[in-house]
Amino acid sequence: MFSYTSIKEYHSFLGTNPDGCMQAVKHYIAAIEANKHLNAFLEVFADEALQRAAELDKQRTEGQTMGRLHGVVVSLKDVICYKGHKVTAASKILDNFESVYSATAVERLLAEGAIIIGRNNCDEFAMGSSSENSAFGTVKNARDTSRVPGGSSGGSAVAVQADLTMISLGSDTGGSVRQPADFCGIIGMKPSYGRISRYGLIAYASSFDQIGIFGKNLADVAIALEVMSGEDNFDSTASSKPVAHYEEHSHKLITGKKIAYFKQVLDHPGIDPEIKAATENYIQTLKDKGFIVEAINFDWLDYIVPTYYILTTAEATSNLSRFDGVRYGFRSTEGIDDLNEMYKQSRSKGFGKEVQRRILLGNFVLSSGYFDAYFTKAQQVRKLLSDNTATIFEQYDAIISPTVPAPAFKLGEKSDDSVAMYLADIYTVYANLVGLPSISVPLFTHSNGMPFGLQLMTNHYEEELMFALSNSFLAK
Repeated sequence: MFSYTSIKEYHSFLGTNPDGCMQAVKHYIAAIEANKHLNAFLEVFADEALQRAAELDKQRTEGQTMGRLHGVVVSLKDVICYKGHKVTAASKILDNFESVYSATAVERLLAEGAIIIGRNNCDEFAMGSSSENSAFGTVKNARDTSRVPGGSSGGSAVAVQADLTMISLGSDTGGSVRQPADFCGIIGMKPSYGRISRYGLIAYASSFDQIGIFGKNLADVAIALEVMSGEDNFDSTASSKPVAHYEEHSHKLITGKKIAYFKQVLDHPGIDPEIKAATENYIQTLKDKGFIVEAINFDWLDYIVPTYYILTTAEATSNLSRFDGVRYGFRSTEGIDDLNEMYKQSRSKGFGKEVQRRILLGNFVLSSGYFDAYFTKAQQVRKLLSDNTATIFEQYDAIISPTVPAPAFKLGEKSDDSVAMYLADIYTVYANLVGLPSISVPLFTHSNGMPFGLQLMTNHYEEELMFALSNSFLAK
């Protein structure tokens, strides 16, 4: 029976199994079918994946060089374009839309031999923290199906958590990779802003969005980042900085680094007592391992979430204006003979309630009477946060915190309380506001049986240090 632990061991397996890729794909197709109740996949590319597996097996037996992701089975969040395949952003307004090109990240995966097995369910247009906002039903946490998997990349997280794929891609605008990784007990990594091209990623908030990676093995995540990173002529925000050998750093053990944590984070009234205690105990563990860990004041904590939601909803309002029912996707025409009414009805019926809420909020903060009071002020706060971050990294190598203030909550528990749902992002949005690389590593188990982890942030484009520290944290 096929089993998977890491890309390295899988490639060793392929060396002695001429039909190894085919075995892997058949295994995952069966696993996805057996776990349909989790609703992690919107579509499985079964026939195509089997054909690709057969081609890769043939290439290998003929002696062709294997790519770094040869035969690696990958799934994509339903906001990442794959040419000739549907991409709907889990929204009715894009139902049955087929992409005419592939994201740069996807092209680079395929060039190294990856097999794309399907597209994952998520919160509509990546707007949500629970994966309950999809037009195609709620995603369930495989550890406890009465609980959410986190969001917005919940389907991608569950696909890895439940062993339905080897690695998966999500998008992270304010924690949408790291928070579901935490809720599902796996690794979730968001690189520096610009490290991976956003070309082919359906935009939520363009100055925040980044493609992120889920995996159970740190080296797997590092290899995927290596493959996808680098400059891109299709994305002017993609960095031209050299791409490091991240996998090598994912095996390193280091100590002696100076690590900061924000005093206000652990003193926050919204943090779960067990998460606070586990984090405090782990800080002592890090000190025992030889790290220098110090508390620092961070007076901006209560401003982070409002700033994030003002800026992201403003950007979302602009980005989502293209979905008008004219050029593609859902269009409402019944009983309508006026163009403006067609716009209104198409968007009202095509967008879900959470997306509508954020569009309305974005229009409000951009309106002439409130632009300076909200949007301009939020931009000023963002600049102050960036300046403060630069000062922190003059003295410290990394920042740690809990990934989330509480473990995975029950399905429906926060559906009627948007403020409570938004506040769940309080520890993750900071990295997106200032563009830092960040990773959630699974370390702990709550008394309710659910996993939770620790978030680690390093300075811009210092992913290699992030991987080395993460490996040192995970080492027993």
